[in-house]
Amino acid sequence: PEQDVFDSRSAVWSGHMGLTTQSVFLIGLMGAGKTTIGQALASRLSFQFYDSDHVLAERTGASITTIFEVEGEAAFRAREANVIDELTMLPDIVLATGGGAVNALETRQRLKSRGVVIYLHSTAETSYERIRRNRERPLLQVADPLAMLRALYDARHRLYQQCAAYTVESYRDKPIYVVNEIIDLLSREGETSHSN
Repeated sequence: PEQDVFDSRSAVWSGHMGLTTQSVFLIGLMGAGKTTIGQALASRLSFQFYDSDHVLAERTGASITTIFEVEGEAAFRAREANVIDELTMLPDIVLATGGGAVNALETRQRLKSRGVVIYLHSTAETSYERIRRNRERPLLQVADPLAMLRALYDARHRLYQQCAAYTVESYRDKPIYVVNEIIDLLSREGETSHSN
């Protein structure tokens, strides 16, 4: 009967409702909406939300831009990998990762083995429209930030795909659609794991 159809959009996040109980890790290009979507998703799931960049900035007492300028990108990536290692061991979280986090093989392995990884796909052009006025993106402090975003997309897209269990299109102005789609995917993931 129609009224018995399971509607995952209104479901509470719990194992007996058919949803996976794993943490959810969001990856993707800067400007893909990982923080915005992650916060909304965590609220829907009653999970704790973390943004690895924000945690790193809080712990160091410096902005990401400052860390890049003072220590360089390699040192930043090492700090980032440590923070993600720690956060991914927490239960029941949604984690938004930095765009370059997938560059590290160990980080990709940790993300894949400790939760459900969602690639929020966004083109370089869409990401640029979202963040072009943002001065807190150290990799975009160049003469042609759109060209830089295109280069980053080309370098990372395959890594995002390899790391992710699912790829979801990041709609520019409709984060609720993205959240609903992720909930549907997680519902199916939960049903599969319960049937095994």
